[in-house]
Formats: sequence, C-alpha cells, structure tokens
Amino acid sequence: MCTSISYKTKDHYFGRNLDLEYSYHETVTITPRNKKFDFRHVESTSTYSAIIGMAYVQNGYPLYYEATNEYGLSAAGLNFQGNAYYTDFVEGKYNIASFELTPWLLSKCKTVVEARELLENINITNDSFSEQLPASSLHWMIADANRCIVFEQTVNGAHIYDNPVGVMTNNPTFDYHMTHLMDYMNCSAEVPKNKLMTEVEIEPYSRGMGGFGIPGDLSSASRFVKATFTKMNSIANDDEASSVSQFFKILGSVEQQRGCCRLGESEDGTKVCEYTIYSSCCNTDKGIYYYTTYGNSQITAVDMHRVDLEGEEVITYELITEQQIRWMD
Repeated sequence: MCTSISYKTKDHYFGRNLDLEYSYHETVTITPRNKKFDFRHVESTSTYSAIIGMAYVQNGYPLYYEATNEYGLSAAGLNFQGNAYYTDFVEGKYNIASFELTPWLLSKCKTVVEARELLENINITNDSFSEQLPASSLHWMIADANRCIVFEQTVNGAHIYDNPVGVMTNNPTFDYHMTHLMDYMNCSAEVPKNKLMTEVEIEPYSRGMGGFGIPGDLSSASRFVKATFTKMNSIANDDEASSVSQFFKILGSVEQQRGCCRLGESEDGTKVCEYTIYSSCCNTDKGIYYYTTYGNSQITAVDMHRVDLEGEEVITYELITEQQIRWMD
C-alpha cells in the first residue's frame, strides 16, 4: 500500500510513501538520455529525456516505483491488487507491460497533456518482467506542475481521471476516492462553529476540532482522505527547505509504523508487518530527488544534473538506511 502526492509552492514537487512488508533493494536511480529501453511490444528507444527516481534495477533495467524526467513530468505506480486487469496483445493499441509504463511515458512525453494523449490508446499487457518478477497490479498517478491525472485499467477497460487534489493511494478505484471525500465536506482546519443548537452557547474544548472525523487508520480509503485534508490545507514558504520539509510532513501524516499493519507470521514465527520503507520528494523543476527511509529520518538528496546525463547506463545510489544523528556536544 502506498500514498503519492503532487504539491506546488514556487516549484513543483512529486513523491510518495512506499508501504510494503519487505524491500526489494531499491536504489535512487538516474537513467541518462542515451540509455536504450527494449520494450516487449513497441519500438525500442533511447530515453532522450533523463529520468530520476526510485527503482529496483535488474540486469541494467530500472523497474521504477516512481520517477521524474528532466522536463518535470512524473509518474508513480501504486498497488491496485484485485482491480488492475491486464490483457494479451491488442491490435491497434500501444501494448505496454506494467513495468514499462513509467519509463515509456517519461521517455516520450514532456507534459501530462502529451502523456494523456498516449494513454488514450494504450493497453497494459500481462507480460512479466521475468519468471521471478510477475506483473505487478498497479494504477498510476501522472503529474506535472500544472496538471495531475490517474490512469487505471480494470476489467471494465482503461480509465483516465483528472485528479484535482493531487493525491492517490490504493483500492478502490479513483472515482470512489473522490466520492468518498464528500463524506468529510464539513471538516475544516478552522475553529468549528456551533451549528448543533445555536440557542445554546458552547465552545470547542480543544484546538483542531474543525477536523473532527478525519480518519486516522491505515486503510487506503482513509489515507486518501487524511492526505488530501493535510495537503489541501498545508501552508509552506516558497523556499526549497520549507517546501521539502512540508512535503515530508504531509507524507508523514499517513506513514505506517512497523507493527500497526500486521499481515501474519513468517515460518519462524516473526510477525510480518507492512510499513513505510521510504518516503520521497522530487523537485521536478530542478531534478533533485530527496528521500528518507524507515530507519533514517534525515533527508538525503541526489541531484540528477550533477552526473553525466549523456551516458548509456543507469546510475544508482544505495539508500542510507541507518539513522543519522547529529550530536551537539
């Protein structure tokens, strides 16, 4: 399960929480402009556009969880188990495997408008990357500084949704999440007014009661509401430090702590728990990728423009997972 957001102050920022019960040894990964991608059913291509994001790299191929290209277009794939529906090859369509969609879009498009045009004629195929890595059930949020959309392919076909809140989680389908927000229309960041009985004077006994009823559990529907409430009411300065810090605070409102979402036990009796493995924030205007990990709350940054973007092979950075503590004595 995961949460992704698109956020704008002076610059535009895009990122996510990755919530899983295990890590695939993901790395911050830069794909330079001349890296060649071999796709299963469409023409192979060099990226032409450098890409930075978090990926599990296998045999030189970056399996991106989320990424941003040098023009500021971003895409994130989030778990959509039970709803994602992939098919065999369909004549007349762009047939793209689920693991190919992010690099394919980011290598060909500069804006959401361009991406949407391709998505109008796409078919997500059921191809696996390998026998050990079957096709993941995903839906995608795609954003630039001006627009945000969600793409889902279900048994009822492909759907492209405008995403006015710039938030996405997991099941159910995106249209449900937007309808579900209506249940919380009375919530507010302001001090609540007495509408229960206007003839009797009562005052709130605590600050923050305007948001009474906003859910705090870890379900995808609740995280969507909480992240939307937090993001849409968020106030940050325009400078980089304030914007990045606020972005991580928004993600922190829906992060998962180990032990709070239990999935069973392993063979040795260890409790298997889903938790926030990493959180990311990319300044899409500057190509700077920031992240924290579950064990390391210090923000680490990678600037894609500090490497040779004319290369042919991906560049990876191991995650810093040990806590970094700054001692004052």
